[in-house]
Amino acid sequence: MNDEKKKAMNLLKTARGQIDGIVRMIEDDRYCVDISTQILSAIALLKKANINILDQHLKHCVSEAILKGEHEGEEKINEIVTIIDKYIK
Repeated sequence: MNDEKKKAMNLLKTARGQIDGIVRMIEDDRYCVDISTQILSAIALLKKANINILDQHLKHCVSEAILKGEHEGEEKINEIVTIIDKYIK
């Protein structure tokens, strides 16, 4: 596993830990604003992990397909555009 994948895994594991903590906060009837703050923190980690994964996809899979001159390159670009569209909505 390369360093970038390790970074993504660590971000996801941290987010999972935060989400587990959020569930406990709700079970313990903690203050709503504190829960919301933790939810936003988990979302930020998920976004960072997603950007990391997409960055690796662009640098490896997409660029490789384009360099090979395959029709796959256009498909991979379209996949990224679809993801970006979902991301900004």
